[in-house]
Amino acid sequence: MISILLRQLAGRRVILASASPRRVQILENVGFSCTVVPSNFPETLDKTSFASPAEYAIANSKGKSLEVAESLKLEHGEDWVVIIGADTVVEIDGVILEKPQDKDGAYNMLQKLSGRTHLVHTGVSLVKKSVDETKLHCFHEQSEVTFGELNDDMITAYVESGEPLDKAGAYGIQGLGGTLVKKINGDYFNVVGLPLYQLCSELNSQLKIWTIS
Repeated sequence: MISILLRQLAGRRVILASASPRRVQILENVGFSCTVVPSNFPETLDKTSFASPAEYAIANSKGKSLEVAESLKLEHGEDWVVIIGADTVVEIDGVILEKPQDKDGAYNMLQKLSGRTHLVHTGVSLVKKSVDETKLHCFHEQSEVTFGELNDDMITAYVESGEPLDKAGAYGIQGLGGTLVKKINGDYFNVVGLPLYQLCSELNSQLKIWTIS
């Protein structure tokens, strides 16, 4: 699927509305050439106003991608570009865990996740930005992650590593945080921050629609 997708995107600018090095790496590892344009969308949406964490994550991804689309200018000769926005959150007991504010926040999050299964939601928004229109397509992926039992020393040592402080749920599965994970059910890349299989599938479908519209 990826070779077909890359041929469809040949010569087309693909913009990632995120400064996340993890998302960039996921895309670059399979051959995507991306232009990173971090979004200035303020992630201050009221979590309680959404029916589910998935809808909240989708709304944030939509805000990010549309903010970049609105400010973006097409280059000379471009008819349209693709913009990818994403937002990842962790859910446990119906509560959304985003990035911790400090070490105490990270410690408390990891304590909640210890020995339990939680959900990781990533909302993704794909935007086609052309001279005269902007088209939007959103989707969501969910994975289940089970942590091993963590004692105070393990949590403290991980927090002191600094890794949890810029990660949703206070851990990075692709780094030291992977040693805390006992089991995963679903897309590993979704837990990292971008559901690769579904992204390629949805983008492939949308490109077929966009190129004939």
